Amino acid sequence: MNLLDQLREMTVVVADTGDIQAIETYKPRDATTNPSLITAAAQMPQYQGIVDETLKTARADCGADAPASQVASLAFERLAVAFGLKILQIIPGRVSTEVDARLSYDIEGTIAKGRDIIKQYEAAGIDRKRILIKVAATWEGIQAAAVLEKEGIHCNLTLLFGLHQAIACAENGITLISPFVGRILDWYKKDTGRDSYAPVEDPGVLSVTQIYNYYKKFGYQTEVMGASFRNIGEITELAGSDLLTIAPSLLGELQATEGELPRKLDAARAATADIEKLTMDKATFDRMHEENRMANEKLKEGIDGFTKALETLEELLKSRLAALEA
Repeated sequence: MNLLDQLREMTVVVADTGDIQAIETYKPRDATTNPSLITAAAQMPQYQGIVDETLKTARADCGADAPASQVASLAFERLAVAFGLKILQIIPGRVSTEVDARLSYDIEGTIAKGRDIIKQYEAAGIDRKRILIKVAATWEGIQAAAVLEKEGIHCNLTLLFGLHQAIACAENGITLISPFVGRILDWYKKDTGRDSYAPVEDPGVLSVTQIYNYYKKFGYQTEVMGASFRNIGEITELAGSDLLTIAPSLLGELQATEGELPRKLDAARAATADIEKLTMDKATFDRMHEENRMANEKLKEGIDGFTKALETLEELLKSRLAALEA
């Protein structure tokens, strides 16, 4: 039995991609997207039709006399949902669609954008239960997500690198978190000068294991979905996590690899662990975030990276609109 099939028996497998063909190939229950993935997918020839259709609809809604920048801006706001709608035709579960990373420290802006994304999906006939609104796990992002959750809008808190972020999410009733395994590994390799870590001592694996055990120990309902993997060793060390979101290349590697896959994360075992319970207010969050150099740097870097991808996508849409209307 291959590793992917065994993993599916204990963990929900999610596809981390905007590539619809890859989702059709691996048939995950859920799928996640982010600005970088949507930008990459929007440049693939096979998805030009989605981009063009979104631009044409935006032009019709803006009016023939509207400036190109206004049309491209509206299309930009709708494109992630357009990809999400296509993905939902394939998968049985949920798709994650991300709020503009430039709103990561804006509570009211994030709330408004989350509501707008859900409105677009519901206008297309999609039940909001099938949507996760992705929000960066800043203190402000977590507070915004807490408001959305109370409105029945489920959230996926992303760019999560530390236990303080995870605890704040759980205490605010967030549906799901995406701790970033590979990016944590990247930071430690650079900081220590080491070329590699064995999977069992991988800092990203250890971080997600700590979060998973904390949640199960204290009975939190927030789901843990490990993300951002660099190799299949990281994935197999987290077998048993609630969910894992995995890039198509690693899904293929898991599918092609035979061998026994033991469960590594276990809720019953975590319930008996000796873990101290923390209460997370803003002062504690800020202090722990400042003390955690890795989480501090990687959160900022992640927001900056997603912002750059969004700016690239905006320019791409402006160029494509000009070509369509030439």
